[in-house]
Amino acid sequence: MGIPWKITCTGGSLLHPWPYGGTLHRDAVSTSTYSSPAKSLGDPGITPLSPSHIVKDSDAEDAVEQLFLVVVAIDFGTTSSGYAYSFTKEPECIHVMRRWEGGDPGVSNQKTPTTILLTPERKFHSFGYAARDFYHDLDPNESKHWLYFEKFKMKLHTTGNLTMETDLTAANGKKVKALEIFAYALQFFKEQALKELSDQAGSDFENTEVRWVITVPAIWKQPAKQFMRQAAYKAGMATPENPEQLIIALEPEAASIYCRKLRLHQMIDLSSRAPVNGYSPSDTIGTGFTQAKEHVRRNRQSRTFLVENVIGEIWSELEEGDRYIVVDSGGGTVDMTVHQIRLPEGHLKELYKATGGPYGSLGVDYEFEKLLCKIFGEDFIEQFKIKRPAAWVDLMIAFESRKRAAAPDRTNPLNITLPFSFIDYYKKFRGHSVEHALRKSNVDFVKWSSQGMLRMSPDAMNALFKPTIDQIVQHLSDVFDKPEVTNVKFLFLVGGFAESPLLQQAVQSAFGSRCRVIIPQDVGLTILKGAVLFGLDPAVIKVRRSPLTYGVGVLNRFVEGKHPPEKLLVKDGTRWCTDVFDKFISADQSVALGETVTRSYTPAKPSQLVIVINIYSSEQDNVSFITESGVKKCGTLRLDLTGTDASVPNRREIKTLMQFGDTEIKAMAIDVATSKSVKVGIDFLNY
Repeated sequence: MGIPWKITCTGGSLLHPWPYGGTLHRDAVSTSTYSSPAKSLGDPGITPLSPSHIVKDSDAEDAVEQLFLVVVAIDFGTTSSGYAYSFTKEPECIHVMRRWEGGDPGVSNQKTPTTILLTPERKFHSFGYAARDFYHDLDPNESKHWLYFEKFKMKLHTTGNLTMETDLTAANGKKVKALEIFAYALQFFKEQALKELSDQAGSDFENTEVRWVITVPAIWKQPAKQFMRQAAYKAGMATPENPEQLIIALEPEAASIYCRKLRLHQMIDLSSRAPVNGYSPSDTIGTGFTQAKEHVRRNRQSRTFLVENVIGEIWSELEEGDRYIVVDSGGGTVDMTVHQIRLPEGHLKELYKATGGPYGSLGVDYEFEKLLCKIFGEDFIEQFKIKRPAAWVDLMIAFESRKRAAAPDRTNPLNITLPFSFIDYYKKFRGHSVEHALRKSNVDFVKWSSQGMLRMSPDAMNALFKPTIDQIVQHLSDVFDKPEVTNVKFLFLVGGFAESPLLQQAVQSAFGSRCRVIIPQDVGLTILKGAVLFGLDPAVIKVRRSPLTYGVGVLNRFVEGKHPPEKLLVKDGTRWCTDVFDKFISADQSVALGETVTRSYTPAKPSQLVIVINIYSSEQDNVSFITESGVKKCGTLRLDLTGTDASVPNRREIKTLMQFGDTEIKAMAIDVATSKSVKVGIDFLNY
């Protein structure tokens, strides 16, 4: 075995030495009939230096921290979105955006619906309530030409091979590039926030003075997170040259940061044995929640929240090493993150990689749609959605309001108004009335009210929640069974769907005996406020779990009997094994914030002036070759050394650095002799 080269890890040793030993090259000469990525790229070769020259961390060119006047966080949700901000000089004051025009009966409007409307010429027209109301008021024949999008964020989660070319489908069936729609939406928020800030300041507020934070689900794969950054660049929030102006924050992490600040009067402890917020545990959960809703209603008049610069009472009970779980239940996804407290600063360590799935409140809407299909026929519902899209939106708005009124102890029925065009179109389509359809359908818990409404019994409504809530409880049970998740002290239930008393009761009855279930009172704004706090202090999360295995493609000395014969490459009389995956970090490995893995290489030929290092990723931990299934190329470091001093020593050192621990990963290559360097963000969308 040859001498393994040295690895320097700033922030702690991360990796084992290269297991094969021997000299290692990166190569590209196609001398074999076997076609492999390494040989077909035309990349000049590199070989490791042994031992590695170790440089001080300062050589890694740390980015100079910019000073921003304000942090603006955007919670881009599946069903609703909003922004909040805080001036860096007053970090304890978090301001939630101005109230929106419009709004729905029975639904609070601190956020606006994530709906966007484009003109027939595909230009941005409006967002949120304004988009929905304008679309709704269009003549049905005219509305066919307008492009209306809602609940489109889920496309980033459900698309397996997401690229910059991925399309979204409007209500009228026309397709538009997803990147354009997301960029339009972010540009709308950027302009709204800058206008509000300018009004407050009394003079124009510049984009350069703002640090932007955009929240994304932690369970999103890397391409979706990168997609949001690209959309933000397109919207003009930041540039690839100044990426630090934009932070991509993970939703449950943001919630976790906010929950640390909670005081007793700002939360409901469902597991409490003593009175909290003036109600005792003998009262039902519903009663406590009613009081909390009243508190939120009063608070809604004020848009400024004071976040005391203290650790909340619940938090002060936590000791070094204590664990808690954050369950962020939104419209599209449910995200779960397990964190551990680290004292004295109260920094957070991610114990178990983010998990979850598409179990958001959209699942309840889907069950309602299935119920309508059962009563009126799938063919009719499909036609109605296409022919009367605005009326379909109306029907779902009416359902949303009643959905929020569902509670475990409710006894009176819930009435859902059917739009006139639904009743009218059904009669034309079937030749008989809606009332007739209900009588024939044998759906006994839904009746027709003479005022033109569907009357649902509380049991019928609760049944619509059951499949989604069961999935959440099952997934949580699986998480609690993991060895890393023992002795959890608290479960924080956050996100818009956490407002549902049905979900609260299900989580409390399933897990109340294992930990305390806590709900922040302004549960729908928890992520937004936490994202602002994260933007003010991005270093608060100290340790994360790497979602993927990362490495580079290299050549290694061919060992007979150990390496597959089809990987043999003979060059200048030397036998090489091609396509070897040289691992930098493993999936689910703990990584400290800013932890950098550094390795040194040298060009295989001293005269070589273009060094190319390809970076690969995989969801699997145990990867040997870059040709294995699931291994994806996600970055290229191309270091052009032409024009540099010819008197450079023969053993030219090329240092490769990969920085982990942040929500995104950066890579860099440096020619030590000339200090020439190249940086690259890991790219999951263009390879």
